[in-house]
Amino acid sequence: MHKGAKIAVGVVAAAMTGVAGIGAYNVVSAVTHTSGTRAEAAPVKTGPPTDSEVDRTARDFLAAWESGDAQKAAALTDNVEAATTALTGYRENAHVEKVSLKPGTAMGAKVPFSVTAEVVHGKQRSTWTYESSLGVVRGRSTGHALVDWQPTVVHPQLAQGESLATDASSAPQITAVDRDGATLDAKDYPSLASVLPELRKRYGQKAGGEPGVEVRAVGPVGASASPKTLHVVSKGKPAQLRTTLDAGVQRAAESAVDRQTDASVVAVKPSTGEILAIANSKKTEFNAALMGQTPPGSTMKIVTSAMLLEQGKATLNKPVPCPKYATYGMKFHNVEESENPGATFAQDFAASCNTAFISFAGDVPDGALTAEARDVFGIGQDWKTGLPSYDGSVPADAGSGKAAAMIGQGRVQMSPLNMASIAATVRAGSFHQPYVVAPSLDDRKLAEASRPLPAAVAQQLRSMMRLTAVSGTASRAMSGLGGDIGAKTGSAEIDNQPKPNGWFTAYRGDVAAAAVVPQGGHGGDSAGPIVAAVLRAG
Repeated sequence: MHKGAKIAVGVVAAAMTGVAGIGAYNVVSAVTHTSGTRAEAAPVKTGPPTDSEVDRTARDFLAAWESGDAQKAAALTDNVEAATTALTGYRENAHVEKVSLKPGTAMGAKVPFSVTAEVVHGKQRSTWTYESSLGVVRGRSTGHALVDWQPTVVHPQLAQGESLATDASSAPQITAVDRDGATLDAKDYPSLASVLPELRKRYGQKAGGEPGVEVRAVGPVGASASPKTLHVVSKGKPAQLRTTLDAGVQRAAESAVDRQTDASVVAVKPSTGEILAIANSKKTEFNAALMGQTPPGSTMKIVTSAMLLEQGKATLNKPVPCPKYATYGMKFHNVEESENPGATFAQDFAASCNTAFISFAGDVPDGALTAEARDVFGIGQDWKTGLPSYDGSVPADAGSGKAAAMIGQGRVQMSPLNMASIAATVRAGSFHQPYVVAPSLDDRKLAEASRPLPAAVAQQLRSMMRLTAVSGTASRAMSGLGGDIGAKTGSAEIDNQPKPNGWFTAYRGDVAAAAVVPQGGHGGDSAGPIVAAVLRAG
């Protein structure tokens, strides 16, 4: 019987080779389960991973990664494909020749670990150390404890879609210095945190530097964001880049804007156009001081006045009443609906009377303000400052749009850089395009205005701006500043904002500055103290 049993099983096994699918299963089941019951699969585990599972999973994963077995390590994650790509790229694209991974003490399902990586690129070699962490979760289908795969497992600064790459940097490191050779860094001058990388990208090689080797976080092909440098393998040959900035003025600008939640300021040298300071209270990638685009309010009356004076429509002492309201296509009003029936044009400027300026709208051709802004003040030209910057815009409008533009509303758009340049043009008598790096370094051609301000017009504008600074709407902010001074305030109404933006532009000697405080209200109160602090430092 024993021999017969063996034969019988053999016969069944042979028969199975010709039986497919469920039929084969049934035959085997009949032979192997004499009781007639079928074995049940073990239930899938649920709930959070236990402490021992977290510890074992983390250690197994880190050991596999450390050994260079990307597939084995990836198999211990909940996203095998993404983990395989990232861990393979860690060796091949980031050029990590060897890595040591030491787990720390788990905090629940999170396990911190330290990384010591040997990065080799050509003849360059460097040790890269950093801290990271991983999380452990329970797999939904298997119930196994798995590493919760995220790009941050590889490095804490990696975002979704990013990967590591080690290569020669696109631009050499730079040491940026101010006009007198003082070092400028983001630690001491936080507003330059977005400026310095841009200067490096544009001028690192032109200034004589040689690229180093870096480990960077790079996005997918076509991504607009610049790669983040995570580790410098070799510095190459850093370049020293001299800028037009003034460390003392920059420091004063940084301190001044930090008194507001949101504020931006720029200072320039009227005689040359050199930018002396750039500061924003919001330290973001967007540099509002250079790139902001918003109506400048009554600071625009500098350009409007230049136009009216050039055309002979107005003179300093010409009577120009300032009523509460004026209508040109729509109804306009003054701040707090003030009025002065016996005002002169200079007094209207100093008191920032909107209605007095609106009264000229029907006397000037459409497009005249646009031409004045472009031909005399350089607005809308192709400014090549050495950094990304906005050139300003004064569209040619008719009707109420033209009237609104005359008081810096409607479609007029300016940045603090533009308004600082406008004040500087009045002080110098002609436009000098602002710049932060000398054009001789890269042979770029600066924008030019078609003509200077006529001498008589420039003198009248300076007289009006001085009147504003010593006894007009700018007097409180400019108090205590002696010498050759001039200023103009502005309050720009913005749709859906409870308070207008506060603007202020002024000069003192050979320094001009402009600031904006979004929702700051009256420019003399909000932006004025910022500009005054910068002028004192200059």
